[in-house]
Amino acid sequence: MAAVQVAGSVPCRQLREAPQEATPERDNGFRRLSARLCALRPDDSSSARTEIHLLFDQLISENYTEGSCVAPEDVSALLVQACQLVPLNQNHLVSKVSQLIHHLLNRLQVIVDEQHLDFLLAYTISAIHQCSSWTYMEILQALAALVYCNGSKCQKYLPELLGKTGLLLKLSDSAQSDPEVRRAAVHCMANLCLSVPGQPYLEEPYQNICFQAFLTILQSPKSSDMDDITFCMLLQNALKGIQSLLNGGRMKLTQTDELGALLAVLKKSMFHGLPGLNIEMPTVLYPTPLPQYDGRTAVKPQQSESSTSRPTLNKKKKSKVKPKKIQQGEEEEEKESSGEIEAAPVTGTGRVNLHEGNTWCSSSLGVQSLPLDGSGAAGKDGVSSPFSSSSWKRVSSSESDYSDAEGGMQSKMRSYQAKVRQGALVCFLSTIKSIEKKVLYGYWSAFIPDTPELGSPQSVSLMTLTLKDPSPKTRACALQVLSAILEGSKQFLSVAEDTSDHRRAFTPFSVMIASSIRELHRCLLLALVAESSSQTLTQIIKCLANLVSNAPYNRLKLSLLTKVWNQIKPYIRHKDVNVRVSSLTLLGAIVSTHAPLPEVQLLLQQPCSSGLSNSNSATPHLSPPDWWKKVPAGPSLEETSVSSPKGSSEPCWLIRLCISTVILPKEDSCSGSDAGSAAGSTYEPSPMRLEAFSNLPNDRQILCITVLLGLNDSKNRLVKAATSRALGVYVLFPCLRQDVIFVADTANAILMSLEDKSLNVRAKAAWSLGNLTDTLIVNMETPDPSFQEEFSGLLLLKMLRSAIEASKDKDKVKSNAVRALGNLLHFLQPSHIEKPTFAEIIEESIQALISTVLTEAAMKVRWNACYAMGNVFKNPALPLGTAPWTSQAYNALTSVVTSCKNFKVRIRSAAALSIPGKREQYGSVDQYARIWNALVTALQKSEDTTDFLEFKYCASLRTQICQALIHLLSLASASDLPCIKETLELNGNMVQSYIVQFLKSGAEGEDTGAPPSLQERDQMVRMALKHMGNVQAPTGDTARRAIMGLLEEILAGCFDSSGSQGALPGLTNQ
Repeated sequence: MAAVQVAGSVPCRQLREAPQEATPERDNGFRRLSARLCALRPDDSSSARTEIHLLFDQLISENYTEGSCVAPEDVSALLVQACQLVPLNQNHLVSKVSQLIHHLLNRLQVIVDEQHLDFLLAYTISAIHQCSSWTYMEILQALAALVYCNGSKCQKYLPELLGKTGLLLKLSDSAQSDPEVRRAAVHCMANLCLSVPGQPYLEEPYQNICFQAFLTILQSPKSSDMDDITFCMLLQNALKGIQSLLNGGRMKLTQTDELGALLAVLKKSMFHGLPGLNIEMPTVLYPTPLPQYDGRTAVKPQQSESSTSRPTLNKKKKSKVKPKKIQQGEEEEEKESSGEIEAAPVTGTGRVNLHEGNTWCSSSLGVQSLPLDGSGAAGKDGVSSPFSSSSWKRVSSSESDYSDAEGGMQSKMRSYQAKVRQGALVCFLSTIKSIEKKVLYGYWSAFIPDTPELGSPQSVSLMTLTLKDPSPKTRACALQVLSAILEGSKQFLSVAEDTSDHRRAFTPFSVMIASSIRELHRCLLLALVAESSSQTLTQIIKCLANLVSNAPYNRLKLSLLTKVWNQIKPYIRHKDVNVRVSSLTLLGAIVSTHAPLPEVQLLLQQPCSSGLSNSNSATPHLSPPDWWKKVPAGPSLEETSVSSPKGSSEPCWLIRLCISTVILPKEDSCSGSDAGSAAGSTYEPSPMRLEAFSNLPNDRQILCITVLLGLNDSKNRLVKAATSRALGVYVLFPCLRQDVIFVADTANAILMSLEDKSLNVRAKAAWSLGNLTDTLIVNMETPDPSFQEEFSGLLLLKMLRSAIEASKDKDKVKSNAVRALGNLLHFLQPSHIEKPTFAEIIEESIQALISTVLTEAAMKVRWNACYAMGNVFKNPALPLGTAPWTSQAYNALTSVVTSCKNFKVRIRSAAALSIPGKREQYGSVDQYARIWNALVTALQKSEDTTDFLEFKYCASLRTQICQALIHLLSLASASDLPCIKETLELNGNMVQSYIVQFLKSGAEGEDTGAPPSLQERDQMVRMALKHMGNVQAPTGDTARRAIMGLLEEILAGCFDSSGSQGALPGLTNQ
């Protein structure tokens, strides 16, 4: 008897043809096993069950690699067929098919499509109800893989999963006896909360249910039956769940108790498993200017043989043997705990040695040393672990902790504890982005250190992690959180003051904030000289730059900036390019402090070697100190040299440094590792490239194009990325951009690269797609219409679809994808728009732009989206004003122009609002009124910003808004006048003063191209006046005549005060 019966028809869909590029044996293995599985039908015999077991084992053990090229729909169909073969009363088979679901979806990175998801969810939920409890772990793992990025498609199953008696709530409860099942259930909930851009979010009631469940887990202590690693994984899943809820942007922490409870558990989790530290937190943190109680159990440090030795940073001096040995061991310990391989320490000392012998650091920086635990005694970071003694360092490699079972578990546990701390910090970062800064600063003292009183321990803060955590990744996370808190804190920190010693019975709030700023400087400088990881070093310097940009140094005692200045100067020649760039950024922040400080002037007058060749042990000794003086001699340098401050014998060294960085060849200013990245930063084709290509013989030009198009199929992603970028440059060449065939071939190659798995390739392809669509616009503006007529409509459709998908990608891809969408919608001809196939894709494209304008993405992305929306408005063939998306597009732009914190984005949105050339394109009277009111509000708020760097764009923003308002006036109809009258009655003086300023001011066009000249502005107002004079109010409607008179008075006043001559049209009608 045959083991398995064969069905008459294949129950699962036919598998696709294998791509030619796939590895034959690997792809054929999956196809062969899939075909065998699809040929089976349910059979309850033992031989059939054995056959199914073997097939599942083979599918799980198959070697799936990136080159397997298994289609996601094939995987989904296979899993459905596998579940159909397994009845729910077969516990072992249910467990095995659950393992198969989990393994295939995770290994092949497949997100199940909606067609198959419904069946698989129903199957797994039924399995939990009917199968034995020992199968729950595998079933929940399968369920977590199924719902990953599919939360919006699971709506009908949410009551059963997250309702009052929901499966996941019951299995994640603390009463659950199996800790692994509890962890898996929490993992499922976290995956359900994961939001995908462009898809609906989890409904608010279920968001609150999940949030409370995650919060309860983080607040609960570890149960006795749960091991440390499982507990760490449970905490990680709960933190990921909360992070997903906050990142979705839909959940707002408005209740003080809710926010306080979350911040309390985040602070507790931030220090989870940190060696030598065990804190107890209150259930809720409340806003208060004073540090709140955090009880700490101080771990008594063990004194090692090196505790009395003083480490030396100067690389010219030889360290003693014993400290060097212990330092090496500590570096090894740090590598094990973080799971990362560290670069050679810049400072010449390990992280723990910094705290053991920090007398050198305090003496060199002129600051008080940092106590690390409750007793104030200096101790090791890893003092709580069995490896804190030095004896373990003497074992051979075969007896090391990696080969020893107990040591391996200890190392693994440290790694998981570090991941919990990192998860808490990332979740804290999402929390910061989801609440207002004025709310966040109520909790300043809970996370930012304050100068401790003499003999008392320092409060536990983010700087504790930065200085003590053995994992460089965790230290970098803590610094990112601190930077996010400091960003935009200028207004909050402006109250700080300690220029005079206060002798009062209480400490003023201004003095407390000043003390906190001083302590931040001290701790960050300590971290700077102790850090050995280049990535973390970059974050420290960026954090210092954020602090310098926001601190009110004119209200603080001198020397803070001097210490930062002297400590950062050696790092401008660091081997890592990111460290060098961030160091220059920090120096720039010091120089551009808002008040011209005498301290900064003195620093600029120092000779270039000051602070570099000294014997200060806290500063890495780098020679030669005058490396930037090696600039090619010649009159060009002398002409570009800027005079030094009065009294100095040589030009300012910082100016010479900046000039030399620009002038020197790449080999002198960049290390070899940077050359590739530096070469890839030049995006615009230079005239030299244009001339070189156009001078090539025709056959050589064809050869270059052929080679590039061929290399676009390369399996090497670096080659493919470079090819995509090169095609983006070629398509801008005038000699090629009018060649329809070349542009079409380039478009097809770029669209193929946009689907690559590598983010770098997709980013380059998106940039090239933006360039290609720029070419379409240039060709459209030429007198010859042949290019538009010959360009394929099907290819346009394909480009629009790809750009829509790319607009959902990462910011690096999205910024250029929306640029391409705007250009494509601008390029569409009436013949395209009339076709039914284009109607849906146009709607989707505009919705993608609207969502990008409104999303909390990078400002570059939002700027490009507003720019693209303006391009859409330039196409007269689109039904702007009558289409359903009109109001959504205008509402998105008006929201940005009134509330976006970045002024350049506001300027671009105001420019987009002034593009439509007909009154009908602005839609209904209500829509016109909303746009008008939004622009007046934006004009009123044009100076409201907490970011000092945005002030320089205020004038440009007002210019653009005034231009948009005058444009709207020149198109207004009689029915629009009541709204205009109402606004001008409230804000007429403000609008009039800014329009007068607009007419009298010079050019401010930093963001929108060349601004209109004074004559053009004069003409714009005259045209608006003429239009107003021609608007006929209904008979007897005095209100409308009044608003016309009011507008003409305002505009006439503008002419009088700006000195314009000539008759004012429209005034004669009065």
